[in-house]
Amino acid sequence: MEAICYTEKGVAVTMALPLPELRPGHALVRVRAAGLCHTDIDVLHGRYGEGRFPLVACHEYAGVVEAVAADVAGLAVGARVVVDPNLPCGQCRACRKGLTNLCRDLKAYGVTENGGFAEYSLVRTDHLHQIGDLGFNLAALAEPLACVLNGLSSAGLRAGPAGTETALVFGAGPIGLLLALSLKAEGVSLVTVADINEERLAFAERLGLETAVSGSQALAGRRHDFDFVADATGIARIVEGMIDFVADGGTVLVFGVCAPDQRISIAPFEIFRRQIRFAGSHSLNRNIPEALAILKRDTGAMAQLVSHRLPLDDVLPFITKRSSDPATMKVQFSVD
Repeated sequence: MEAICYTEKGVAVTMALPLPELRPGHALVRVRAAGLCHTDIDVLHGRYGEGRFPLVACHEYAGVVEAVAADVAGLAVGARVVVDPNLPCGQCRACRKGLTNLCRDLKAYGVTENGGFAEYSLVRTDHLHQIGDLGFNLAALAEPLACVLNGLSSAGLRAGPAGTETALVFGAGPIGLLLALSLKAEGVSLVTVADINEERLAFAERLGLETAVSGSQALAGRRHDFDFVADATGIARIVEGMIDFVADGGTVLVFGVCAPDQRISIAPFEIFRRQIRFAGSHSLNRNIPEALAILKRDTGAMAQLVSHRLPLDDVLPFITKRSSDPATMKVQFSVD
C-alpha cells in the first residue's frame, strides 16, 4: 500500500509499505479522508511524541472497514467509521479520573502508532465510531472538533445571558475557525475572530463570524469587552494579552500550542480583582460522538474549512514545506 512514512527525524517520503496484518481486537480500515494537523509536522521534527521512526503520521482520519478480526463482534465489513486516535493506558491516576488525554503513558495513532496517511490503517475496534452517511471529509474533522469541545468543557462554557454572550478568538486558521463556529453552535450570540491576515478574516466573515484586526486601534478599544477569550495561535504574547480583552468575571482559554519554553507575564492581582478564570485544554477524543452529532447537524460552514482534498503525493509538500498561502485551511488526503 502507498503511505507517507517518516523514515527518520525530519525526513518524510511517500513509499510502498506492506498491508498491515490483522490482529485480535482490530479492524483493517481503508482510509478515505485524512487531515493534516500541525502536530504531524511537530512529530516529524521530534517536537511531539516519542520520536519513534519509521512512522505513518496522521491522527484525523475516517474510512471503511475492510476486514475485522475473528474475535470482534458488533462491527461489520463495510462500516463507515472515524478513528479515535488516543490510546491511554487506562490505569494511571489521570485515566481513573477520566482525563485520558493526560495519561502518563499516552499513545496515539499517527504519533506512536501508524496512522492515517496511508491507503489502509490497522485500528483497535473500540477506537472506531460509526459515522452513518456523513461524508468522509466531514467525518475526518471529528477529531479536531472533539478537541475543541473538550476545550469549551474545560473552560466551563455556559452560553446565554447568565454566562457567555460574547466571545473573541485569536487566530483565523482552521482550528481558530472551528473553535469560533463551535462557540456559535453552543449558543454564544456574538463571536469575533481576530487575525492580521485580511484574506482569512474575509473568509471568516463568509462563515458568518464577526472579525477584527489583531493589533488594530479598533480592537484595542474593546478592552474588557468579551465574556470569553481564546487563543488559537500558539503565540505567547497573544496569550499574555488576552486578559486585556476579557470582561470582569470572564474566562480565558489557552487552546493554541505555545512552545514549551515560552513564558508570559500576568499580574495575579488583576486575576484576583477581576475574578478571571484561566483554562487550558489538551486534546481529548471522548467527545467524538458529540462532534459527529454537530457535524451531521451543521455541515455547511464546517465543510468549508477543508480547503484541499488531495492524493497522498500532493499532501507531502504541505508536511515538508509549511504553506504560507492564507487560503490554505484544512488539507486532507482524500479518496473520492
